[in-house]
Amino acid sequence: MNQSLNVEDKKAPSESLFFTHFEENTCLPDRQAEFTSPIGMGLASPELFTFPFNYEPHPLSLLAAKELQRYIENQNEWQHNFGFEGEEGAIGKMFGVLIVRNQKGELGYLAAFSGKLAGKNHHARFVPPVFDILEEDGFFRKEEIEINQINGHIEQLEAEEHYILLKAKQHDATAQSIVEINALKQLQKDAKAKRDVRRSKAQMTLPKSDFDALQAILNHESADYCYQVKDLTRTWKRRFAETQAQINVFSEQINILKEARKMKSAQLQQRLFDNYSFLNQAGEQKNLGDIFPISEQIQPPAGAGECAAPKLLQYAFLHQMTPLAMAEFWWGKSPNSEIRKHGHFYPACKSKCEPILKHMLKGIKMDADPALINPAIGKNLEVVYEDDFIMVVNKPADFYSVPGKNVEDSVFSRLKSQYPLATGPLMVHRLDVATSGLLLIAKTKAAHQNLQIQFLKREVKKRYVAILDGIIEQNEGIIDLPLRVDLDNRPYQLVCYDHGKPAKTFWKVVERRDNRTKIHFYPITGRTHQLRVHAAHPLGLNAPIVGDELYGTRADRLYLHAENLEFKHPNTEGVQSVTVLAGF
Repeated sequence: MNQSLNVEDKKAPSESLFFTHFEENTCLPDRQAEFTSPIGMGLASPELFTFPFNYEPHPLSLLAAKELQRYIENQNEWQHNFGFEGEEGAIGKMFGVLIVRNQKGELGYLAAFSGKLAGKNHHARFVPPVFDILEEDGFFRKEEIEINQINGHIEQLEAEEHYILLKAKQHDATAQSIVEINALKQLQKDAKAKRDVRRSKAQMTLPKSDFDALQAILNHESADYCYQVKDLTRTWKRRFAETQAQINVFSEQINILKEARKMKSAQLQQRLFDNYSFLNQAGEQKNLGDIFPISEQIQPPAGAGECAAPKLLQYAFLHQMTPLAMAEFWWGKSPNSEIRKHGHFYPACKSKCEPILKHMLKGIKMDADPALINPAIGKNLEVVYEDDFIMVVNKPADFYSVPGKNVEDSVFSRLKSQYPLATGPLMVHRLDVATSGLLLIAKTKAAHQNLQIQFLKREVKKRYVAILDGIIEQNEGIIDLPLRVDLDNRPYQLVCYDHGKPAKTFWKVVERRDNRTKIHFYPITGRTHQLRVHAAHPLGLNAPIVGDELYGTRADRLYLHAENLEFKHPNTEGVQSVTVLAGF
């Protein structure tokens, strides 16, 4: 196996620095045998590696995470503002653990953090970065200094008093020229109006010879005004050119420096791509340039390679450790836009980590990707209402409304097979795959168009019931948090006041019991994951829906059910209300 830490072939750090044995009071399995943990759970070494994008943490990962969390809480070697006291600007951090066997056959784990921790890349107990851009004698720091020197020179030129005065002079001259030229054009316009009046009167009262003489005078006056406007415009252009020539002495130097900065930055970026080189168990290396398609328009996502998962696997492969299981958890305050709950486990991110991990995990046998498994096997659609124009079905939880990327079986595919002669597109709206409840189906094109208009006009009334993980003190309210898709980590949604679409939800508490709240949601808008985000986000109810594996904690199901639909029948125009209560 290639032992280089990066393409510059730097010496890898000693294994003993970062390989952590489990604490002495933790009973661990040998290679095959089961064992009993301190809390009495029967555990076994995982046979398959964790599928990193959708997983339930293995018990060994949970043990390692708990040990790491105790260390984070009790250590005094570094300080990071996790935001537990509500400090302004504080933010939590994603940590990861990787269960491994070393070459001696010993079971232990590695730990890592995403990005930097307390402003540094290196801390005891945590594996080093794949490539350390903060290394004092490294090329990044040296070239960063050169780029900063160029920036300083640019700032110095842009701050030159004479340069600033010249630009101010040009700005003022532009404004003054507009005033003077417009004033002269207005005089020209007024004079033309007066000439038109004189010409009209003269044409009716003067002999032809006298009228022709007056016409010549008026034409001369008109030409004179035209010459004045042209002359004034040329005068200002000449003044502009003189000042601009002096400005160009500075701007040309600034542009040369900016072009040099652009070139150096591109070269530095490319060098970084080359040095972020990732191993797999076969010792194959690929850098960011190999993994991501790079062009002038497309670059690897910012921070690619800085997440915990690549760091952990890189270190394991450098030291011929066998990765067994992995988990990542959030520690501290949630970001303002994303939903991150303190102590909760999260999958690896899609945009940055998926292409990298595809290479790093090549050849490793993993748990099955749940997205490839049809969750609707053995489940039936209950028809709640049906006539010649519409039908309402009760969709079970974990059942696609329309075919997914990898699973064809869905409400649409089953109804399309059942009603092959239906003229409408069938699906009027959708529910998340994890959400159960009422779906409105149109059998004819006219019915579909009618119902679509009702949805667009927000005339359809919907009521959802949910169980939230926590106690909601208020009895009712409105959540107004705009949403957009997380482009770096689909299908997650973000709260975004700059680019998000309006999203409003009215809610009302039904019951509080056992640190949970049963609630009714009345969505005013219908954005993707709207109820799930509005429930979980700190600026919403700050209590995720039970079983929400995206924004909360996984359970036997997502406890969200669409239990009531009220709409006008597309044929009779009568109000139709359909209700199916949830089974929770």
